[in-house]
Amino acid sequence: MKGFVLGGTSSGVGKTVAALAVTRALQNDGRAVQPAKAGPDFIDPSHHQQVAGRPSRTLDCWLEGREGLRRNYYRGEGDVCVVEGVMGLYDGDGSSTAMVAEALDLPVVLVADASAGMESVAATALGFREYAERAGRDVEVAGVLAQRAHGGRHAEGIREALPDDLTYFGRIAPNSDLEIPDRHLGLELGEERPLSDDALDAAAENVRTGRLLTVAREPPRPTETTEDIGTDRERTDTRIAVPRDAAFRFCYPATMERLRARADVTTFSPVAGDDLPDCDGVYLPGGYPELHAADLAESPALTTLADRASEGLPVLGECGGLMALCESLTTTDGETYEMAAVLPADVEMRDRYQALDHVELRAREGTLTAIGGDRLRGHEFHYSSADPATDARYAFDVERGDGIDGDRDGLTEYRTLGTYCHVHPESGAFDAFIDQL
Repeated sequence: MKGFVLGGTSSGVGKTVAALAVTRALQNDGRAVQPAKAGPDFIDPSHHQQVAGRPSRTLDCWLEGREGLRRNYYRGEGDVCVVEGVMGLYDGDGSSTAMVAEALDLPVVLVADASAGMESVAATALGFREYAERAGRDVEVAGVLAQRAHGGRHAEGIREALPDDLTYFGRIAPNSDLEIPDRHLGLELGEERPLSDDALDAAAENVRTGRLLTVAREPPRPTETTEDIGTDRERTDTRIAVPRDAAFRFCYPATMERLRARADVTTFSPVAGDDLPDCDGVYLPGGYPELHAADLAESPALTTLADRASEGLPVLGECGGLMALCESLTTTDGETYEMAAVLPADVEMRDRYQALDHVELRAREGTLTAIGGDRLRGHEFHYSSADPATDARYAFDVERGDGIDGDRDGLTEYRTLGTYCHVHPESGAFDAFIDQL
């Protein structure tokens, strides 16, 4: 499957809208699009899926490594892959858009804000291309997609200013209907605020799909022979329960694929009042438990989860899952709600983010996702802070990132583990979890 990367000149330049417009344009041209997102984000991919009709692949060198990144790419399906970048093209030391483009050997289409420029857009693109050459980066900036550009003289001025070896891939006209509201943790999710078909069609109208397909190319295949999820690991007879609702939204598609490849997976909704299903283990992904704290406090699932956890049921919670496993959750309006009370900590929401970084953890001893001394790479982004009991036990020392208290992460009790760190299945953490069920 051929592909290309939409890299921004900076954060906030409109990469997500550009990715959606390009996806729609390719669909209108009869192409099946596989969306992907550079970086560990959960929110932008929800908009990709809303438009493309298939889950967006997460591509992050830190979380997956180059080979894992390539394996994840090739698990996608479609005629062409549209990879939305993260931040500015070269920004980020753990896994920048440029690093993803290099690992996959994909060309970069530079998304530039043209709302107040013409020749300057061309100069910016030229600078981004020459920076790669001077810095010794193996990044091909193929040309420009002009964001927030009017037609007529405005678009023509941008096109004429570009040198012959930088392609003009079209423009996206300014349109207030293309604005996606945001909140803490980023944009609102795709299913909450989908863009209208009319707005998307209008945005796609001036995208040059033929030129995009001409520059798209196929990345190198992984050097390892095993490319299909789970074929290198034994399938088990175990059953894993995973909440999937408005409170527990943040789960990589590859994670569910890996879990389903190795075990039976049953989903349920604590927010809707579902009880915990019969299972051999529980995975609680991240999300927005703070927005549904009242419903969670009344849910029979948390009571059953507490009982089963005390009996030794393996439970893994990430970020929002960690919050639900703690004793209480206090929202920004000062309301406090009882949670599952499996882990000895109280959680409180803050007005600004408490951590945002790629993370590396080192296991102190054997735990649900690692053996002693193992290192796990992941990502953290949260607005809450946890106040653990003085005798709380931790599974990990933090080598990079913030964790729960700046030095440690992974509160553990019984066979329950809760971390602020989100990991990708390429880390091996979920295989380790399944192997212990």
